[in-house]
Formats: sequence, C-alpha cells, structure tokens
Amino acid sequence: MVVSGPITPGQVSFLLGFIPVFIAWIYSEFLEYKKSASHSKVHSDNNLVEFRDETIKEDDRAVLLEGGLTRSASARFHSSSIKTNLIRFLTMEDSFLLENRAILRAMAEFGSILMYFYICDRTNLLGESTKKYNRDLFLFLYALLIIVSVITSLMKHNDKSAFSGKAMQYLSRHQTEEWKGWMQVLFLMYHYFAATEIYNAIRVFIAAYVWMTGFGNFSYYYIRKDFSLARFTQMMWRLNFFVAFCCIVLNNDYALYYICPMHTLFTLMVYGALGIFNKYNEKPSVMAVKILACFLLVIFIWEIPGVFEILWSPLTFLLGYTDPAKPDLPRLHEWHFRSGLDRYIWIIGMIYAYYHPNVEKWMEKLEECETRRKFSIKASIVAVSLFVGYMWYECIYKLDKVTYNKYHPYTSWIPITVYICLRNFTQRLRSYSLTLFAWLGKITLETYISQFHIWLRSDMPNGQPKWLLSFIPEYPLLNFMLTTSIYILISHRLFELTNTLKSVFIPTKDSRRLLYIS
Repeated sequence: MVVSGPITPGQVSFLLGFIPVFIAWIYSEFLEYKKSASHSKVHSDNNLVEFRDETIKEDDRAVLLEGGLTRSASARFHSSSIKTNLIRFLTMEDSFLLENRAILRAMAEFGSILMYFYICDRTNLLGESTKKYNRDLFLFLYALLIIVSVITSLMKHNDKSAFSGKAMQYLSRHQTEEWKGWMQVLFLMYHYFAATEIYNAIRVFIAAYVWMTGFGNFSYYYIRKDFSLARFTQMMWRLNFFVAFCCIVLNNDYALYYICPMHTLFTLMVYGALGIFNKYNEKPSVMAVKILACFLLVIFIWEIPGVFEILWSPLTFLLGYTDPAKPDLPRLHEWHFRSGLDRYIWIIGMIYAYYHPNVEKWMEKLEECETRRKFSIKASIVAVSLFVGYMWYECIYKLDKVTYNKYHPYTSWIPITVYICLRNFTQRLRSYSLTLFAWLGKITLETYISQFHIWLRSDMPNGQPKWLLSFIPEYPLLNFMLTTSIYILISHRLFELTNTLKSVFIPTKDSRRLLYIS
C-alpha cells in the first residue's frame, strides 16, 4: 500500500484517540453479549418475569435520540465530570462501558468512516478514473431522478404556519429542504462529470444556500428568541464537527471545504445582528438599522481595497489555503474569492425572513379574493417573474465565468426571487413537495464534504478532486452506481452520527453546564 505524503501529528493524535475507543466499544459489545446470555439463562428458568424493573423510563421510550441514544443515556454522561468519565474509560470499568455502549459505538463508527476516507483518497488500494462530460447522459440521469422522485415521493403537506395558523406552506421546511436537495444533486453531478458549462448555475445554487442561512437563522432567532450558548454551540457543532476531523485525518486546510467556513461566518453575522440588543428586535426602526449596519459592514470589509487582508490576516492559519496546482496565489485568495461572491445574499435572506409574516398575510388575503381577481394577480406575478428571469438569463447568466463572477454578488438575488415566486404562486403548488429531494436536502453538508474523498479523489493534501474513485475499472456507469450508493449511505450515517454525538457532548439547554465543561 502506497500512502501519499508523510504521517502528520494530527493523524497520529487521531489514531491514538480512535484505537482505544474502538477497543473499548468491542469490549462493551462483548460485555453486553455476556450480560444478555446470562440474562437469557435466568429467564429460561423462570417463566414469570417482572418487566416493571426492566423497562426503561417512559421519557426514554417515547423519545429516542438519533443513533439509538436515549435521553437518560446522554444525561448520565453529562451528569459525571470529564475527569471521572475519563478515569472510568481508561480503567475499562465494566459498568461505564455498558452504560455508554451506544456512545462508544457511534464514536467508533465515526472514526472507522474517516479511516475509509483516508484509504479511498490517500492510498493506492483503490483505483481512479478520469472525469468525462456527456451532456446527454448528464441530462438523462437528472431527468430520470426527477421522474422517479415524482412517481415515488410526491407528498402533500398540511402543516400550519407559525404566523397565521393556516396551511399556507410559503417557504415551508419541506419546500426549502426540497430546494436544497435538487440543487445539491446538480452541484454534485457538476463535480462528478466536470460539467463546466453550468458553472454560473452552480454559483447561483451556492448563493441560494447562503440565502437560506440568512433566512433560516433569522427566522429561528427572531421567533424563538433563543440566543443561548447551548443553541449557538449546537449550530457550530453541526457546521464544523465533521469537517474538523476531515482536516485532521486528511491533512487538509479548512478553506478547502469553503462552504463550511462561509456558512459559519454568515451564521455568526446573523447571530450577532439579532443577538445585539435583541430585546429591541420587535421595533421596525431598530431592525432597519441592524440590516443597514450589516450592509455597511460588508461594504467596509469587501468593497474597500486592503481592508479584507488586514482584517483576516490574523486568521490565515485557519482560513488560509494553498492549492498545489496554484502555489503562487496568496494564502487568503481562496477565502477572499469564495466569501466575496456571496457577501450580500445572506442579508437578502434576512430581509425576506423579516417580511415573511407580511407576505403570508398578503397571500392569505389573495387566496380569499374572488376567482377572476385572484387569477389576474397570480398571472401578473408569473408573467413579471418569467420576464425578469429571462432578462437575467440573457444579460447576466450567459456571460463568461470571469465576467459573471463580477456581477454575481449584486445579481444572485434575482434568480432566487424568481424561483420563490414561481414555486409559491398557487396554494396547491406550495402544499406539495418531493420528499426524495427533501431527504437529500437534509444531508447536503455531509454529501458536500464526503464527495471529495469517497466519490472523487484528489490523491494529495489540499488537492482539488480531479479524479473519480474507481471500484469497477472500464465500467463507468456501473462504477458510478456503486460508488454513489456507498457515498450516499455513508453521508446519511455521518448526518446521524453528527447529531448523535452532538446530543452527547453538547448540553441541549444548559448553557451553564456547557461553560463548566469548557
């Protein structure tokens, strides 16, 4: 087996942590097997069994956390100090291993997946093949997925609005998850098949993800008013836990996975905008000042030459990136380029979220209008949206990629708004979603990161994934089917494991407990 590059201190640290956890998990499964075997023997001698003492608490039975962890299991872990838990772990105390068997299993599985990442991307145990683009095949596969999704997963939703109490379904969770899902499929296929002709569309998709960061976070903080440290830490865990381990195990820079630092930055900005003087958020004048301040901050950082470099240079160790194919570029070039493309769209998402209740009320009144008036208004909205979308396509989208990137920060809100208008112009259209795409939309972070290492290959630290992982040489479609199946399965498991471990290590509501742990 040939390994690309020397072993790093981070990789050694990972192995020193992973091996004891893996051994402890195997031993805990052995203890559980022994316990179950002896338990079965006792039961075979006694026909009458008292279930009252054996059953778990009602709360654990009613609500199971992801990955098989009950609330009491997580609570038991939190109730003990870190020092006590560490001592019990290192001494391989039987009761501790049995109590935390599910946690150890989740940690061992997470570590094993990272080992698989390394084997696929940094060794010669598996093959690689070159990317080939065929427009006919690209469109065929995507159209086929849409057809299958419509046939098998079209679902009507009747969820009530948090504002009006009626089933308006305007920009509902089902709809935004579906939106993320169909965009993510195109985004991934763009990388797999090197479909460079849709580069500008991919820029719009990434802008839409950042728009949702502004929209979703603003909606949560504005409605729930939950600015607790626990909630904030959970969000940071969701965005950065998995990618942090990828950086350690694969010796990559954080900025290689640029979506993660981008979403982290703009989440922090939304949190800061609403968290500062949050008791005044209900006042429109205060909110207008906050949104204006966000625009001014972005203009100051990204539009004034030299400010970006001065501001971010202390964080070069975290956000710097050197592409092996372009070693002469400044370390912050990639971060400047990626974050700058979508520097405004998160604020547009905040504005749309702020006016979301007003739009819902207007839509509710529109649905109650007499048929002719309602039809004329909706037809006008569709006609204007199509006209604006067509003009954007002709004047902006068809530009070459370099020129398009110059206009993108100021125009990406146009196709996003057009899509929102067309997707929501009738109640019937709003109430349906394709749950297959919505399911894929929930694991976009995991599919984005995993594609670099178990679907594609880079072969080197910080390398762009220019090759395809190959299990079945000379059979590209069969290989695509196999690698994609494994890739989606692992991405879904990583989504579950991230949430499982979050419930273990991050207190749900106890911010003081979190401060004590840290």
